[in-house]
Amino acid sequence: MSKLMTFNELRNLKDSLPDGSMHRIADELGVSVETVRNFFGGQNFQLGQSVGIHLEPGPDGGLVRIDDTTVLDKALAILEEVKAAEAPAEEAPAAE
Repeated sequence: MSKLMTFNELRNLKDSLPDGSMHRIADELGVSVETVRNFFGGQNFQLGQSVGIHLEPGPDGGLVRIDDTTVLDKALAILEEVKAAEAPAEEAPAAE
C-alpha cells in the first residue's frame, strides 16, 4: 500500500527517531543502513539501494510517494515504543 506525505514530514519523522534507529531498522529488515537512510532522503546508491520512494517538487520540501511502507512502519513502531516508555506508569490503587 502506498503512502503520500511531504518531504519535511518524512525528515521530521527521521529526526524524531532515537539514536541507533537506522541500524535497528536495517538489522530487522536485513538491509544496509544506507538503504534505510536512502528511504529518509539519503542519496548513497553505491552502498545502499533504492527504496521505492518518488519525490515531486512542491511546498514543504515537495511530496514523497512511498510505494513500500515497510521502513516507515518500522520507524512508526519505534516511535510508539518510545512514547509508551515515556508515558507515566499508571498509579496503583491506594490501599485502604
